[in-house]
Amino acid sequence: MKVIDQFKNKKVLVLGLAKSGESAARLLDKLGAIVTVNDGKPFEDNPAAQSLLEEGIKVITGGHPLELLDEEFALMVKNPGIPYSNPMIEKALAKGIPVLTEVELAYLISEAPIVGITGSNGKTTTTTMIGEVLTAAGQHGLLSGNIGYPASQVAQTATDKDTLVMELSSFQLMGVQEFHPEIAVITNLMPTHIDYHGSFEEYVAAKWNIQNKMTAADFLVLNFNQDLAKELATKTQATVVPFSTQEKVDGAYLEDGQLYFRGEVVMAASEIGVPGSHNVENALATIAVAKLRGVDNQTIKETLSAFGGVKHRLQFVDEIKGVKFYNDSKSTNILATQKALSGFDNSKVILIAGGLDRGNEFDELVPDITGLKKMVILGQSAERVKRAADKAGVAYVDATDIADATRKAYDLATQGDVVLLSPANASWDMYANFEVRGDLFIDTVAELKE
Repeated sequence: MKVIDQFKNKKVLVLGLAKSGESAARLLDKLGAIVTVNDGKPFEDNPAAQSLLEEGIKVITGGHPLELLDEEFALMVKNPGIPYSNPMIEKALAKGIPVLTEVELAYLISEAPIVGITGSNGKTTTTTMIGEVLTAAGQHGLLSGNIGYPASQVAQTATDKDTLVMELSSFQLMGVQEFHPEIAVITNLMPTHIDYHGSFEEYVAAKWNIQNKMTAADFLVLNFNQDLAKELATKTQATVVPFSTQEKVDGAYLEDGQLYFRGEVVMAASEIGVPGSHNVENALATIAVAKLRGVDNQTIKETLSAFGGVKHRLQFVDEIKGVKFYNDSKSTNILATQKALSGFDNSKVILIAGGLDRGNEFDELVPDITGLKKMVILGQSAERVKRAADKAGVAYVDATDIADATRKAYDLATQGDVVLLSPANASWDMYANFEVRGDLFIDTVAELKE
C-alpha cells in the first residue's frame, strides 16, 4: 500500500456503511484522518458500526442529521448506493465538500496496476474472466469493487506484482476524481439505473468517468457492436482497442466461429466454458485485456475453456429428474434476460420473471419470449410483464415470491426442460438485492431435490 498523507488530520465523513463504507472508514483511520461514520441503521442492529466504535472511530447511526454537516469536513466518502439527491450529499456539495466513493481511495493507495471494468451487462462475468486469466498467467488478478470485495480493502495488500481487477458501477464512478486505470473496459451501455441517474445521458456520463484521466499510454476496450461505443471512441485520449462479434476490428473479434485478436486465432467460440452469445462478447473483452497484458494464447484458451461462470449469472444450479435449473438473478434489465434466453431452446424453457417496476419497456422482450413453454411471473412489474407475455402468446402463472415461483415452474416442467430465473427486473420490491433472490432460488431447488 502506498503511504499517503493527504488525509492526515483531515476531518472526513463516511456516509453509509455496508462493505465499502466500513472498509473506507478503517482505511481513512489508518491514514490518519479524523473519521466520523454516519449510517441510517440503528446502532443496536448495526454490527459494523459497533465494531468501528470499538476501534475508536466516531459513529452516528439511526438517521442522517443534516446538522452533522455544520462541522467543517474536508471530505465526504459516500456509499455508492446512496443517490446524489440525498439531502446530506446535496448539502455537502453546496458547502463545497468533495464527495468521493471508496474506489477513489483504492486508486490513491494501490501499488498494483488497475484494470477497471464497467458497463450495463456482463461486468461481473468479464471481471471474473479477466481475473482468472491474469492469475493463470502469473499476474495475480485480484478481484475487487462492485463484485463484492471492497476496492479500498483489497488495494491495501496489493503489491506491484499483482493486478487490481475492479468491477465498477455507475454509482461508484460518479465519485471519482483522479482514478486512473491502465486498462479500462466498457462492456456495453444500455438504459438502466435511470431512476438513480435521471437520464440515459447522465448514466453514460457516469460510466465515461472511467477514462477521464487516461492517456494515450492507456488502453480503453470498447464494444463496437454498439454505435454509441464507436461514437465515444472519438472522445477519449486513451488508445481504443475494440471488440466485436459483428465485424472484423483492430482488436478482438468473432469470425467463422473463431475468436481472434488482431488477425491471430486465440480459440474457438464453442470452447468457451459458459453458454450464450453474451459470453462470447465477455470472452472477447477478456482476450483484448489479456493480450494487452502479454498473456499467451494457450493460457487464455485453457482458462476460458475451464471457466465455470459466476454465481447468479446464468449459473447452473442442479438437475432434478431431467429438469435443469439456471439462476440468472443478476439479470436486472431486459437486455440481460434477452441474452440469457439466446442460449436456450425457448420451447423447453419455463422462465421466471418480474420484480421491481422501473418503467421498463417489456414489449422489447416479446420477440425473445415468443415460443417459451411457459412463464411464471411475480413482483411489482407483474402486470406489465404479463402484457408482454400476452403479446408473445405465452401462457403464464402467477407466483407470490421466488420460492413459490420455483416450485410452480418445476411443476410445469417435464424431462428435458429448463427452469430459468432471469427476472429482467431489479429485486428491491421483495428482496434486499439480486444475491438474496438468487440464493432463495438455489435453496428452493435444493428443497425440491430432497
